[in-house]
Amino acid sequence: MTTPRDLVGGAPHRTYTLTFDDRELPVAEGQSIAAVLWSAGIVSWRASRTTGAPRGAFCGIGQCFDCLVTVNGRPNKRACLVPARPGDTVTTQEGTGRAALGC
Repeated sequence: MTTPRDLVGGAPHRTYTLTFDDRELPVAEGQSIAAVLWSAGIVSWRASRTTGAPRGAFCGIGQCFDCLVTVNGRPNKRACLVPARPGDTVTTQEGTGRAALGC
């Protein structure tokens, strides 16, 4: 199968890892956290606040809030907008994401 990268011959300048729910995932420089999760086959990383239904990226442009994750202990970050950084710790967001903050 031909990928877009195969067609243009591009390659990331740098690669590194981040941790998602205690699992190390490879990151290509410039990827959003959502792109890293998708690349690893992870399509759901949050449960809805009311029904607990699984959620992941929906719009992919930061207009909705389905892709919320906790990044480095800070909840409610939109995975589609947050660039992945070396050593980031990303966790599945439960409810409002503020339980550990005492809110």
